[in-house]
Amino acid sequence: MFNFQCSDKTQLLIISTMKWKMLSSEYINKHIFFTARKDVCQRDDGTIIDPYYVVELPTTATALPITEDGKIVLVKQYRYPIDEIIIETPGGFIDAGEDFVTGMKRELMEETGYAFTNIEPVGRVAANPGLLNNFTELFLATGGRKVSRQKLDHNEEIEIALVTMEELIDLLMTQQIKQSLHVNCIFFALLKLEKLKLI
Repeated sequence: MFNFQCSDKTQLLIISTMKWKMLSSEYINKHIFFTARKDVCQRDDGTIIDPYYVVELPTTATALPITEDGKIVLVKQYRYPIDEIIIETPGGFIDAGEDFVTGMKRELMEETGYAFTNIEPVGRVAANPGLLNNFTELFLATGGRKVSRQKLDHNEEIEIALVTMEELIDLLMTQQIKQSLHVNCIFFALLKLEKLKLI
């Protein structure tokens, strides 16, 4: 897991007694990619929240992958819910019992056919914590080399796009990468690489 240090002032913002108590929970749908439940909760001040809907999803992972010669490996695919073909970083669901790095290596191999000599964590984010209960692990993958063909799921159609670092930053800054989790991954990876600077 990616670890970071907070200042004392920032830590005060995180510490809170606002947690809710779950009084009951009922599953209304069970599917590996869409498990939904209806909870009844109680706040610290006694207020009852009824109902509160939660969608359970497995942990996901995505990486900014860089080849041995410095090219960035991006993917393009059609996303039916928004009816657009978009540019993304490779990634997907982590299998049950699979550690995050192993799962990230598998996803990179399946979607791109590239193997990477080094995969390091750069962050951890929650896509929509008001509804979804999962986190996404963010990685930087370096030393990539094409070793096999893609091994895609039956519902996947993925096109690989190799771009330069300059082209990647342009795609990021002109908001042509629309998947918010992948934007986070690119942002934190570029900070790690000292390609972006915070004021």
